[in-house]
Amino acid sequence: MMPEDHSRVGVGFDIHRLVEGRRLVLGGVVVPYEKGLLGHSDADVVLHALTDAILGAAAMPDIGEMFPDTDPRYRDADSRELLTEVVNKVAMRGLSVGNTDVVVHAEAPKLSAHKRDMIGTIAKLLGVPAECVSVKAKTNEGFGAIGCGDAIACTAVVLLVRRSEPQLPARSTRTEAGAHRLPPYEGGMKGG
Repeated sequence: MMPEDHSRVGVGFDIHRLVEGRRLVLGGVVVPYEKGLLGHSDADVVLHALTDAILGAAAMPDIGEMFPDTDPRYRDADSRELLTEVVNKVAMRGLSVGNTDVVVHAEAPKLSAHKRDMIGTIAKLLGVPAECVSVKAKTNEGFGAIGCGDAIACTAVVLLVRRSEPQLPARSTRTEAGAHRLPPYEGGMKGG
């Protein structure tokens, strides 16, 4: 059992290959681009890294164990749903996010115009003010798969803080049958 005043830090990382025919979702925001990220779910590297950072800070199993890509229930899963589920699980343990710092590693597309939307979406999903969320975008200066435009990666750091009492989870956003109740992403390309 953790002491009442104990804070915990977690780090998460994710990388996915860019391919044609998929929509690009970063930080819960659809970013217009001719390619999207390949993955079992919507392949949102930002929310995946953030989810892993929260799980790491709480000393819980990682995202691959909690939502395995071998489980058909998570095929085309909305990463906003997965993050919400994890936030609820750590809340049941008496923990909540204090702040997060996210670095998106992408040669293209340029993300400046989308950072504010990502911050707002992430803040809402975590239940924190926007001032507690930082999103930065960096290129790889032409090096490696990211620098060649073949992949996008994300590194996330999260501070979890102890609540005075465990919080009951927010209403689930996913039904047992896997139907999502979050607003759907706009755009016609397959997302996940």
